[in-house]
Amino acid sequence: MPTKKPLIAIVDDDEPMRVAIKGLMRSMGFDAETFSSADDFLKSPHISRTGCLVTDINMPGMSGLDLHRRLVASGESIPTVFITAFPEKNVRPSALGGDIVGFLTKPFGEHVLLDCILSALGLGGQGQSGS
Repeated sequence: MPTKKPLIAIVDDDEPMRVAIKGLMRSMGFDAETFSSADDFLKSPHISRTGCLVTDINMPGMSGLDLHRRLVASGESIPTVFITAFPEKNVRPSALGGDIVGFLTKPFGEHVLLDCILSALGLGGQGQSGS
């Protein structure tokens, strides 16, 4: 019986960023789905299959941090990579912990994101902080 590949869920209100990350994930052999908002992800049937969540911190409506908090509160522990174009020093310490495997500042290198995702999936990689 074939095993389903873990899903990489990308939540970002920036369409070009979503498309770029999805393309990278698919080129590396991962399944990937994109969502333009935290609410869209929460309404999707993909939460239980998500092996790694890549989410922007600053989005209209629910932020990436709020999305992560809501998932944790509902008992979902999904390894998460936060991405942001607006790094705030006071956000980073509270964001890192538990199932957070990366905190990346846009623009970031593909290899840095991939390293975080491999770490999240237990396939190597070290996780990252920074750019």
